[in-house]
Amino acid sequence: MKLHHNTNPKQTVLITGSTGGLGKALAVECARRGWNLILTDQPASNLENLARVLKITYHINILTFACDLSDPNGCSLLMAELQKNVANITMLINVAGIDFEGFFLHQSLRDLQTMVRINVEGPLSLIHEVIKLRDMQTTFRVINVSSMAAFYPMPIKATYAASKRFLLDLSQALNFELKDENVSVTALCPAGMPTNRQCVQSINAQGWIGYITTMNTGKVAFLTIEAALRGKPLLIPGIVNGFIHLVSYMVPTYLKMKFIAGRWKTARSKRVSLGELVQV
Repeated sequence: MKLHHNTNPKQTVLITGSTGGLGKALAVECARRGWNLILTDQPASNLENLARVLKITYHINILTFACDLSDPNGCSLLMAELQKNVANITMLINVAGIDFEGFFLHQSLRDLQTMVRINVEGPLSLIHEVIKLRDMQTTFRVINVSSMAAFYPMPIKATYAASKRFLLDLSQALNFELKDENVSVTALCPAGMPTNRQCVQSINAQGWIGYITTMNTGKVAFLTIEAALRGKPLLIPGIVNGFIHLVSYMVPTYLKMKFIAGRWKTARSKRVSLGELVQV
């Protein structure tokens, strides 16, 4: 863990999954605003490279910690370091997440459990513990990166969608419960984003639906921070995505699942035929 000299004590933001596409975009957006950062992800070399660039560009204080949230001890180790080195955190952004797409019975139990640890247990633990390190003089803001998948039971992505539903419900409930504690919680529910090669392949395989629902990570990051600062409990970025979400309420759950299953089966078959299926 490396601690740089503090140049801006007003905001200190902890971001998990900070070297991925969306995590990096959120780190840049926060740095652009002059906020100090605590970045976690793995490997450590990626964190150090990102921290070095942001520090030089924006002249902010940055602390890094390589953390594996799939390890049951990962959150405990992170919290131990934070308690020794950090005080007065003002924002927590839970970006870290993983998806092992595929038929439930074809997936290993280990992969399913890893998904639950990273997508569910990690954010839950960090919210509960990081709040104890918050700056009591200002509103503590939490951003949980959920997904449009949270709104629908999704065959072929059953565990992933369920884990994101947990984050959505947790966020909205805590936002209501913790208002008197001067804490706001925002759930971000984006559709596709071109954050890595596998995501781009998935978007392409979905055809026109994938294209019209996809948004740039930088734009999503900006909208997310703005929504959190306003205390907005839910953000679905993109007019098309908001419209799809609204219309979906009028469609029976069975028909939604049938459509989703057909969509993912088609997308998977396209990627397999091209030899591009990265993770089963």
